[in-house]
Order: sequence, then structure tokens, then C-alpha cells
Amino acid sequence: MPDIIGIDHVYLAVSDMTQSEHFYDRAMGVLGFRKNTFDIGGDAHVQYFNRHFGIVLRPARSAGPHDPYAPGLHHLCLRVDTEADVTAAADGLRAAGIEACEPRRYPEYAPDYCATFFSDPDGIRLEVTNYRQERRERHDRWTDD
Repeated sequence: MPDIIGIDHVYLAVSDMTQSEHFYDRAMGVLGFRKNTFDIGGDAHVQYFNRHFGIVLRPARSAGPHDPYAPGLHHLCLRVDTEADVTAAADGLRAAGIEACEPRRYPEYAPDYCATFFSDPDGIRLEVTNYRQERRERHDRWTDD
């Protein structure tokens, strides 16, 4: 069985490429992503990427607001190392004009779960959270069985 080592990319279908590109330029720039553009089948695509994976915008083929409780993507969560990094991300997003909530702990998820949330122009919810102890232990002890 192959060992899946990470997420390579996530595609987001957006209703307005120009508006979304402007939003993601600011958000992903704050979060340290780089950018490139390409076409597939005549459709413009915008990719934001870091050393680990990419987030790609493509034009939606139907209209309508994003519904996080319909089948499909509920939200996209990005991980940073520490709670201080969550705060720095939220501060940077707000400085870039993006309405990110104040970072706080969510003990109902995990005792050390800290996050900030924000939404893109289509209502896709994004989250930045810290690398929690349970996740670190899962990673470090994966083969201990």
C-alpha cells in the first residue's frame, strides 16, 4: 500500500476570477504563498503554492453561493506551527483588509486548538490553526504500533 505523504493541491471553483484573485493575492501573500497562472482548456487558473502544496482557483461553471453544509468542501484549514503564528496570520490578514476573527482557543476541538477564521468572496471558509500536540504525536509515533 502506498504511503500518502501529503496534499498536493486543492482546486477552488470561484464565481469571479478577478475578485477572487485580488482576495487570494492578499490572503496567500500574507501566509507566504507564491503565485503563478496557467490555462487549462481555455480557462484561466491561478495557483498559490508553498513548499508543500498548492491552492488553485478556477472559474466556476455554475452560479450560486457556497453552501458549506451541501456536499463538497466545508472549509479549508491551513496549519502553522504555534499559537503565536496563528495570531501573526490573523494580524497580517486584517492588515491586508481581510476580516479574520480574533484568534482564540477552541477547547471543544482539542485543549490546545487555536484558530482564526476568514471567508473568501464566494463564502468559502478558511481557517489557520496551530500544530497541536495530538497531531505532532500522531506524526512522530505513526510507526510505533
